[in-house]
Amino acid sequence: MNTINRAIIGLALVASSSISMAELEGNIGITNNYVWRGLTQTQDQAAVSGGLDYTAESGFYAGTWVSNVDFGPDAGYELDLYLGYGGEFDGGMSYDVGFIYYAYPNLDGSDFSEVYGSLGFGGLSVGLSYQVDADFTDADYIYYNIGYDLDLSDDYGLSLYAGNYDFDSDGGEVAHFGASISKGDFSFGLVTNDLDGDDDVRAIVSYGWTF
Repeated sequence: MNTINRAIIGLALVASSSISMAELEGNIGITNNYVWRGLTQTQDQAAVSGGLDYTAESGFYAGTWVSNVDFGPDAGYELDLYLGYGGEFDGGMSYDVGFIYYAYPNLDGSDFSEVYGSLGFGGLSVGLSYQVDADFTDADYIYYNIGYDLDLSDDYGLSLYAGNYDFDSDGGEVAHFGASISKGDFSFGLVTNDLDGDDDVRAIVSYGWTF
């Protein structure tokens, strides 16, 4: 899940003091299975996605991202909207903080939002997301994640990652683990989770373009 509509782009333009240095970038992706945080969003079927991102020289960014989903006959698609601020400290440590809204226009009572933050150094990154609002529940959760990216020879890359949901309503947790190898815009990965009945290892093949 990733995300800009025109209103957010307008806010970004107002916020930036160096519009001439701003960057607007689009992306399109296809995958055999839209898996988010270890859980399939398409009932193990293919997905097509696309997004638009605005980044200012100051570190402010905003974006939108959309993909088909399948939670039932009326789910249709997911639309994400986000904005945040990122940069780098002296010494090379990067940071990112922001807000994201997950919308399901065809599925009433399913929208939710999070605030998030992450730190990175070298290939290592750690992050935390906190649910601030949800139409379908009063319960909140905290999601923790960690990842490591390693550049290999001949434009190959290796990514290892893990994440964990911590629900405050009943103390329950759901963890997931994955690894992927990429070359250019193509990637192949394996992912699994520890949720009973949904803990099979899934193979994910994806291809994406930016423009």
